[in-house]
Amino acid sequence: MASQAAEARPDASGQNISQDSAPDAVTVRFAGDSGDGMQLTGGQFTLSTALAGNDLATFPDFPAEIRAPQGTLFGVSAFQINFGSRRINTAGDAPDVLVAMNPAALKVNLDALKPGGLIIADTGEFTKRNLDKAKYDSNPLEDGSLAKWDLLAFDISELTVEAVKPFGLGRKDALRSKNMWTLGLALWMFDRPREPIHQWLKEKFRSKPDIAEANIAALDAGHAYGETAELAGPLKQVHVPPVESAPGLYKTVTGAESISLGLVAGAQLAELPMFFGGYPITPASAILHHLSRLKEFGVTTFQAEDEIAAICAAIGASYAGQLGVTSSSGPGIALKTEAMGLAIMTELPLVIVNSQRGGPSTGLPTKTEQSDLYQAVYGRNGDAPMPVIAARSPSDAFECAIEACRIAVQYMTPVMLLTDGYIANAAEPWKVPDPAEFEPFPATFLQEKNAGEELLPYARDENGKRPWIKPGTPGLMHRIGGIEKAQGTGHIDYSPANHQAMTDARAEKISGVTVPDQEVALGSTSGKLAVVGWGSTFGPIHQAVGRARRAGMDVSHIHVRHIWPLPANLGDLLRSYDNVLVPEMNTGQFKTVLRDQYLVDARPLTKTSGQPFSITELEAAIGKYSDGIDGNEGGEVPVNDTQLPSPEAMNP
Repeated sequence: MASQAAEARPDASGQNISQDSAPDAVTVRFAGDSGDGMQLTGGQFTLSTALAGNDLATFPDFPAEIRAPQGTLFGVSAFQINFGSRRINTAGDAPDVLVAMNPAALKVNLDALKPGGLIIADTGEFTKRNLDKAKYDSNPLEDGSLAKWDLLAFDISELTVEAVKPFGLGRKDALRSKNMWTLGLALWMFDRPREPIHQWLKEKFRSKPDIAEANIAALDAGHAYGETAELAGPLKQVHVPPVESAPGLYKTVTGAESISLGLVAGAQLAELPMFFGGYPITPASAILHHLSRLKEFGVTTFQAEDEIAAICAAIGASYAGQLGVTSSSGPGIALKTEAMGLAIMTELPLVIVNSQRGGPSTGLPTKTEQSDLYQAVYGRNGDAPMPVIAARSPSDAFECAIEACRIAVQYMTPVMLLTDGYIANAAEPWKVPDPAEFEPFPATFLQEKNAGEELLPYARDENGKRPWIKPGTPGLMHRIGGIEKAQGTGHIDYSPANHQAMTDARAEKISGVTVPDQEVALGSTSGKLAVVGWGSTFGPIHQAVGRARRAGMDVSHIHVRHIWPLPANLGDLLRSYDNVLVPEMNTGQFKTVLRDQYLVDARPLTKTSGQPFSITELEAAIGKYSDGIDGNEGGEVPVNDTQLPSPEAMNP
């Protein structure tokens, strides 16, 4: 990707990319104004990449404003994709290619680009007005400030207008096809077929065939430009071979789609209809959208008037004998908290999906964070324990959703499934599993009195689970609710001894939930350093630990799915390492849980910028920690976030 004069440079795996050899992985970032269609461009490039057989991971990154002022720094939308002929675990650190549709997109994303990387810029947008909005004193395309990168700058705007001229569109409408022109060029650069995009455009604009044909013309024009321009230097066609994959059916899924499919599969394995009660909130809304299209699988979706109504409706569905499910993000989870306590007190199955985002309050609605762990494990009034599971990737969310359904049904309890903005929006290939691989866990309902002539709705089996009784079952009329219930009978009883006994019983049931033993994701079961992660930090931790091990370091990667209750062997496993480092996108919440439960000297690596960890950040932390950071030196290994301009620079 570099010019002939540029030196070979390492890619995300530490290998070299040069003109003389095809890279095994490439990272591309499309960036522009939030009205430039960068997410759509990235999504369609992802489709073509998946069809080409490459492994991939994506990272959509867009502003929180519905429509930020055009051309401003805080209105930049970006989409990054890392793809290759080897296994891909992250969306990549520094891009090899940055497509900048305007000055603001260049300024916000330039520092992330690798030295020697390629910038493709639309000169038509580098006007004096747009340069001023981006806080540029001079045109960076002309002042030599981009010398350490390859630069390919031409007027994409005018080339697009020329390409769609036969369709009689006004200039404003014609420029809406700019993203398709850019996509066409990218398809040529990486030897991708155009036909799937042609078909997608025809389907999308079925009722407006002229618009479809205009976009196809723009796409083909961008592709032809790469074929015929014969530009010297940086513009080269690169073929990335397909990755070796096991035979099977593959589908590219986002985390939200994977969770939705997993919830449906979980309900099917429980042999229950599913009721989903939700309220729109970023980034959780997509789950409601996906599930609303799956009604043929016994799924009922309900968009409530608020978060409280959504979870209460789901609890009502569980009481009636369905699998109740609800989802939200941090602020909405806070509103649902009282109702979670009701589900815990009534001991009804319920799955709560928390797609975490930056907080507190409204916080960073479109950015990622892992700062709801305390809220998930501890965040309810009273002693109200609840199982918590964390997905590590978009495809992993499928199995995690099934596991959440299993625990909810088998133990008559609400379960929280944690994802985050990165998992919810990112996409990766997923090998569609054989349904026969999953063991059913059919729900059972009490059909007759369980104590001779007496009904005991709070009698417990060997797992501490109370019976599930459908309303209207003959002879089994009973009462449940939020006031403390007597052991066995379920009558109202808030005497001291009874409350103590019921509090203990609920806690013992959750602590007794069967979860698999913790495995080591990479490395050995003992040694000098264990890097312990949870959730979406899996990819960068795995890559960083792999690099460190290849460099001869004694380091292992442990990734925890079951946050509460923790795996039974985790304490002994952690104590078998000299040091424990816990990277997480919060101020050290899981570190605190591990210290509390196991008295291990776990140390935090924290980041709360709204951006995922990079591999290089984690590599540096592993190196520093292994070189002797200890309890006498303050403990925390800091991460410096330099991916965005300062708040002052971003003021319009």
